[in-house]
Amino acid sequence: MSEALAEPVVRVRRGWMAWLFVANLGLWLALYAPIQVLLPQQAELLDKANKELVFGIVTGVGALVSLLVVPLIGFLSDRTTSRFGRRHPWTVGGAAVGAVGLGVLANAPSVLVMTIGWCLVQAGIGGMLAALTSAVPDRVPVAQRAQVGGLIGISQMLGTVMGAVVVTLLVSGLSAGYLACAVIVVTGALFFVFRTPDTRLVAKPVTPTFWISPREHPDFAWAWCGHLMINLGNALGTLYLLFFLGDVVHHPSPEDGLLVLMALYGVALAAGAVLFGARSDRTGRRKPYVHLAAAVMALAALLLVVWPTWTSALVAAPLLGVGFGIYWAVAIALLTQVLPTATDRAKDLGVLNVANALPQVIAPLLAAVILANLGGYRGLFAVSALATTLAAVLMSRVRSVV
Repeated sequence: MSEALAEPVVRVRRGWMAWLFVANLGLWLALYAPIQVLLPQQAELLDKANKELVFGIVTGVGALVSLLVVPLIGFLSDRTTSRFGRRHPWTVGGAAVGAVGLGVLANAPSVLVMTIGWCLVQAGIGGMLAALTSAVPDRVPVAQRAQVGGLIGISQMLGTVMGAVVVTLLVSGLSAGYLACAVIVVTGALFFVFRTPDTRLVAKPVTPTFWISPREHPDFAWAWCGHLMINLGNALGTLYLLFFLGDVVHHPSPEDGLLVLMALYGVALAAGAVLFGARSDRTGRRKPYVHLAAAVMALAALLLVVWPTWTSALVAAPLLGVGFGIYWAVAIALLTQVLPTATDRAKDLGVLNVANALPQVIAPLLAAVILANLGGYRGLFAVSALATTLAAVLMSRVRSVV
């Protein structure tokens, strides 16, 4: 078997994990700083009366692009025989395309141009995500994957928090915020590519189909469905936080309030990812931690249903953080353990990553219906809790992972 396709058995070193962390940090910052702060502000600037609709259209169309791009880039990277490796070229290329999209957003004069820019960002970041995620089954042995998954979860949290800090405190204005994100994502990608090895693929595998039969690979199908639902629950619970703080909580400064919540969320996420990821690797068990994570996340959403106040948000944020930290650490390990074949790791992970992107398409449309007809933000957070709970039920159907 080619070295690029072999199951890894040697534990990765701290240096490799550190550079993967840096690259993921840049990726998540470039994705979430716009979603949490810049895109809502830009939507309000371009059409204040219909800001929720504009935000939903832009994020929904962009997520649809990501949904299509991630498995495609995964497919292509599985078959890349470049002398620079099969993943690194896509990491750098994705970061570059994402940076171009952020540049378009920085000067977008209309909703149409804003949508085009965000589609470029989602395409580029999606390609980078496909390459970086596949590095885990490529190089990390199963017994170390929850630890690495925890670091990826922490990078996502820090990217969210640092993104909010960068675009609200360190730079001023939409244009400067978008350009700062562009510089950061490219820098992170370049550090990872120049500081880590990437095994070269000697010969291209047989071209597969994108379809993965649920009958032949039921664990993959159940894991995909569970991953979809927990990401849908998370999207419903977080996409409209800025508007929730302004329109329901009536916080005097919604942007500052969001920053406080993200800080609490981030500290809790880091603790959950580190503590429970390491414990999962030691015990070899994954599903009990997924169930725990889903229960904690659902509780956080239900708090905002029963008690939609600033005080409640201060309690819900760390609960959501620790739950998502536990889930993200363990999910990386579980999902990579149900991949059908070694030859198509990135493509199959790309199919799994559709479960990350699809909620970004569904959530704005579903949220618009819920906010208008099903109890406003109380209804939105209730559906978030329901989706998260359903995720635990679906993940329990996975049989090959304990």
